[in-house]
Amino acid sequence: MRVLVIEDDTTLGHALHEFLAGQGYAVDWLSAGGTVLETLDKQDYDLLLLDLNLPDISGLDVLRQLRARGNQVSVLILTARDGLEDRVAGLDAGADDYVTKPFELAELAARVRAFARRRTGQAQPQLEVGPMTFDTVGREVRIRGDRINLSVRELSVLEMLMARAGRVVTKRQIVNSLSAWDADFSENAVEVYIYRLRKRFEGTGVSIQTVRGFGYLLDVEAA
Repeated sequence: MRVLVIEDDTTLGHALHEFLAGQGYAVDWLSAGGTVLETLDKQDYDLLLLDLNLPDISGLDVLRQLRARGNQVSVLILTARDGLEDRVAGLDAGADDYVTKPFELAELAARVRAFARRRTGQAQPQLEVGPMTFDTVGREVRIRGDRINLSVRELSVLEMLMARAGRVVTKRQIVNSLSAWDADFSENAVEVYIYRLRKRFEGTGVSIQTVRGFGYLLDVEAA
Protein backbone atom coordinates (compact mmCIF):
# COMPACT_ATOMS: atom_id res chain seq x y z
CA MET A 1 0.00 0.00 0.00
CA ARG A 2 1.31 3.45 -0.90
CA VAL A 3 0.97 6.22 1.70
CA LEU A 4 1.55 9.98 1.44
CA VAL A 5 2.31 11.82 4.69
CA ILE A 6 1.65 15.59 4.71
CA GLU A 7 3.19 16.88 7.94
CA ASP A 8 5.21 20.08 8.48
CA ASP A 9 6.79 19.03 11.78
CA THR A 10 10.14 17.60 10.69
CA THR A 11 10.59 15.33 13.69
CA LEU A 12 7.10 13.84 13.44
CA GLY A 13 7.17 13.63 9.66
CA HIS A 14 10.46 11.74 9.70
CA ALA A 15 9.23 9.45 12.48
CA LEU A 16 6.02 8.63 10.58
CA HIS A 17 7.97 8.00 7.38
CA GLU A 18 10.39 5.62 9.09
CA PHE A 19 7.72 3.86 11.16
CA LEU A 20 5.33 3.20 8.29
CA ALA A 21 8.13 2.17 5.95
CA GLY A 22 9.21 -0.30 8.62
CA GLN A 23 5.67 -1.71 8.55
CA GLY A 24 6.14 -2.53 4.87
CA TYR A 25 4.32 0.41 3.28
CA ALA A 26 5.69 2.61 0.50
CA VAL A 27 5.80 6.05 2.11
CA ASP A 28 6.38 9.53 0.68
CA TRP A 29 6.45 12.69 2.77
CA LEU A 30 5.55 16.33 2.04
CA SER A 31 6.16 19.10 4.58
CA ALA A 32 3.68 21.56 3.02
CA GLY A 33 0.24 21.39 1.46
CA GLY A 34 0.75 23.50 -1.65
CA THR A 35 2.13 20.66 -3.76
CA VAL A 36 -0.27 17.92 -2.65
CA LEU A 37 -2.65 18.22 -5.61
CA GLU A 38 0.23 18.35 -8.07
CA THR A 39 1.77 15.29 -6.44
CA LEU A 40 -1.51 13.37 -6.66
CA ASP A 41 -1.77 14.25 -10.35
CA LYS A 42 1.52 12.43 -10.90
CA GLN A 43 1.18 9.50 -8.50
CA ASP A 44 -1.71 7.46 -7.12
CA TYR A 45 -1.85 6.79 -3.38
CA ASP A 46 -3.98 4.49 -1.28
CA LEU A 47 -3.94 6.64 1.85
CA LEU A 48 -3.09 10.22 2.86
CA LEU A 49 -2.07 11.14 6.41
CA LEU A 50 -2.94 14.84 6.45
CA ASP A 51 -1.98 17.38 9.10
CA LEU A 52 -4.42 20.30 9.34
CA ASN A 53 -1.94 22.94 10.57
CA LEU A 54 0.27 23.30 7.51
CA PRO A 55 2.46 26.39 6.99
CA ASP A 56 1.19 27.43 3.55
CA ILE A 57 -2.42 26.25 3.33
CA SER A 58 -4.96 24.75 5.70
CA GLY A 59 -5.17 20.98 5.58
CA LEU A 60 -8.96 21.35 5.41
CA ASP A 61 -8.60 23.47 2.27
CA VAL A 62 -6.34 20.81 0.76
CA LEU A 63 -8.96 18.19 1.56
CA ARG A 64 -11.83 20.24 0.14
CA GLN A 65 -9.91 20.89 -3.08
CA LEU A 66 -9.07 17.21 -3.32
CA ARG A 67 -12.70 16.14 -3.03
CA ALA A 68 -13.89 18.92 -5.35
CA ARG A 69 -11.67 17.42 -8.04
CA GLY A 70 -13.30 14.03 -7.53
CA ASN A 71 -10.27 12.38 -5.93
CA GLN A 72 -11.58 9.74 -3.51
CA VAL A 73 -8.27 8.65 -1.97
CA SER A 74 -8.66 7.68 1.70
CA VAL A 75 -7.64 10.48 4.09
CA LEU A 76 -6.68 10.13 7.75
CA ILE A 77 -6.40 13.51 9.49
CA LEU A 78 -3.61 14.03 12.03
CA THR A 79 -4.04 17.14 14.17
CA ALA A 80 -3.76 18.64 17.63
CA ARG A 81 -7.27 20.08 17.27
CA ASP A 82 -9.39 17.81 19.44
CA GLY A 83 -12.63 19.77 19.69
CA LEU A 84 -15.88 18.23 18.48
CA GLU A 85 -16.41 21.02 15.92
CA ASP A 86 -12.94 20.42 14.47
CA ARG A 87 -13.55 16.69 14.12
CA VAL A 88 -16.94 17.27 12.50
CA ALA A 89 -15.44 19.84 10.10
CA GLY A 90 -12.73 17.41 9.04
CA LEU A 91 -15.14 14.55 8.46
CA ASP A 92 -17.61 16.80 6.63
CA ALA A 93 -14.80 18.02 4.37
CA GLY A 94 -14.25 14.44 3.25
CA ALA A 95 -11.86 12.81 5.73
CA ASP A 96 -12.31 9.10 6.39
CA ASP A 97 -10.86 9.08 9.90
CA TYR A 98 -9.40 11.45 12.49
CA VAL A 99 -6.53 11.02 14.98
CA THR A 100 -5.61 13.69 17.50
CA LYS A 101 -2.04 14.46 18.56
CA PRO A 102 -0.31 13.21 20.55
CA PHE A 103 -1.10 9.66 19.51
CA GLU A 104 0.49 6.27 19.99
CA LEU A 105 2.14 4.77 16.92
CA ALA A 106 0.46 1.44 17.71
CA GLU A 107 -2.97 3.08 17.35
CA LEU A 108 -1.96 4.76 14.11
CA ALA A 109 -0.65 1.46 12.75
CA ALA A 110 -3.95 -0.24 13.59
CA ARG A 111 -5.92 2.44 11.76
CA VAL A 112 -3.65 2.21 8.71
CA ARG A 113 -4.07 -1.57 8.68
CA ALA A 114 -7.84 -1.08 8.79
CA PHE A 115 -7.60 1.11 5.68
CA ALA A 116 -5.46 -1.55 3.99
CA ARG A 117 -8.05 -4.25 4.76
CA ARG A 118 -10.88 -2.04 3.54
CA ARG A 119 -8.98 -1.38 0.32
CA THR A 120 -8.70 -5.09 -0.49
CA GLY A 121 -12.14 -6.02 0.82
CA GLN A 122 -10.61 -7.98 3.69
CA ALA A 123 -12.72 -7.97 6.85
CA GLN A 124 -10.30 -9.72 9.20
CA PRO A 125 -6.61 -8.99 9.93
CA GLN A 126 -5.60 -12.46 8.71
CA LEU A 127 -5.20 -13.64 5.13
CA GLU A 128 -5.55 -17.31 4.26
CA VAL A 129 -4.65 -19.09 1.03
CA GLY A 130 -4.71 -22.87 1.23
CA PRO A 131 -2.37 -23.98 4.03
CA MET A 132 -0.81 -20.52 4.38
CA THR A 133 -1.92 -17.82 6.82
CA PHE A 134 -0.67 -14.24 7.07
CA ASP A 135 -1.24 -12.32 10.30
CA THR A 136 -1.21 -8.74 8.98
CA VAL A 137 -1.02 -7.32 12.51
CA GLY A 138 1.91 -9.40 13.76
CA ARG A 139 3.42 -9.56 10.23
CA GLU A 140 3.81 -13.32 10.55
CA VAL A 141 3.39 -16.01 7.90
CA ARG A 142 2.76 -19.66 8.67
CA ILE A 143 2.26 -22.70 6.47
CA ARG A 144 0.51 -25.57 8.25
CA GLY A 145 1.49 -23.96 11.53
CA ASP A 146 5.19 -23.61 10.69
CA ARG A 147 6.48 -20.05 10.69
CA ILE A 148 8.13 -18.79 7.50
CA ASN A 149 10.72 -16.08 8.14
CA LEU A 150 10.47 -13.32 5.54
CA SER A 151 11.97 -9.86 5.14
CA VAL A 152 9.83 -6.72 5.26
CA ARG A 153 9.84 -6.45 1.45
CA GLU A 154 9.06 -10.14 1.00
CA LEU A 155 6.13 -9.79 3.39
CA SER A 156 4.79 -6.80 1.46
CA VAL A 157 4.99 -8.56 -1.90
CA LEU A 158 3.37 -11.68 -0.46
CA GLU A 159 0.60 -9.63 1.15
CA MET A 160 -0.30 -8.17 -2.25
CA LEU A 161 -0.39 -11.62 -3.82
CA MET A 162 -2.45 -13.14 -1.00
CA ALA A 163 -4.95 -10.28 -0.98
CA ARG A 164 -5.50 -10.97 -4.68
CA ALA A 165 -5.20 -14.76 -4.60
CA GLY A 166 -6.50 -16.32 -7.79
CA ARG A 167 -5.97 -13.07 -9.71
CA VAL A 168 -2.96 -11.87 -11.67
CA VAL A 169 -0.85 -9.13 -10.07
CA THR A 170 1.41 -7.26 -12.48
CA LYS A 171 4.98 -6.18 -11.77
CA ARG A 172 3.91 -2.57 -12.27
CA GLN A 173 1.17 -2.91 -9.65
CA ILE A 174 3.71 -4.22 -7.15
CA VAL A 175 6.22 -1.46 -7.93
CA ASN A 176 3.59 1.29 -7.72
CA SER A 177 2.29 0.01 -4.41
CA LEU A 178 5.61 -0.66 -2.70
CA SER A 179 8.07 1.92 -4.03
CA ALA A 180 8.56 5.37 -2.51
CA TRP A 181 10.31 8.36 -4.09
CA ASP A 182 13.60 7.61 -2.39
CA ALA A 183 13.47 3.83 -2.79
CA ASP A 184 15.43 1.84 -5.35
CA PHE A 185 12.63 -0.59 -6.20
CA SER A 186 12.15 -1.65 -9.80
CA GLU A 187 10.51 -4.42 -11.79
CA ASN A 188 13.84 -6.24 -11.67
CA ALA A 189 13.69 -6.08 -7.87
CA VAL A 190 10.19 -7.60 -8.00
CA GLU A 191 11.63 -10.59 -9.86
CA VAL A 192 14.22 -11.04 -7.11
CA TYR A 193 11.59 -11.05 -4.35
CA ILE A 194 9.36 -13.43 -6.30
CA TYR A 195 12.35 -15.77 -6.73
CA ARG A 196 13.07 -15.66 -2.98
CA LEU A 197 9.44 -16.36 -2.10
CA ARG A 198 9.32 -19.31 -4.49
CA LYS A 199 12.42 -20.79 -2.87
CA ARG A 200 10.85 -20.47 0.58
CA PHE A 201 7.61 -22.10 -0.59
CA GLU A 202 9.21 -25.14 -2.21
CA GLY A 203 7.47 -28.30 -1.09
CA THR A 204 4.72 -26.45 0.79
CA GLY A 205 1.92 -26.74 -1.76
CA VAL A 206 1.90 -22.98 -2.32
CA SER A 207 3.16 -21.70 -5.66
CA ILE A 208 3.65 -18.40 -7.46
CA GLN A 209 2.98 -18.81 -11.15
CA THR A 210 4.23 -16.50 -13.88
CA VAL A 211 1.54 -15.49 -16.35
CA ARG A 212 3.69 -14.42 -19.27
CA GLY A 213 3.05 -10.90 -20.44
CA PHE A 214 0.86 -10.14 -17.42
CA GLY A 215 2.37 -10.84 -14.00
CA TYR A 216 2.14 -13.28 -11.11
CA LEU A 217 -0.55 -15.50 -9.68
CA LEU A 218 -0.54 -17.01 -6.18
CA ASP A 219 -2.09 -20.45 -6.20
CA VAL A 220 -2.33 -23.65 -4.21
CA GLU A 221 -1.05 -26.74 -5.95
CA ALA A 222 -3.46 -29.63 -6.31
CA ALA A 223 -2.97 -32.31 -3.66
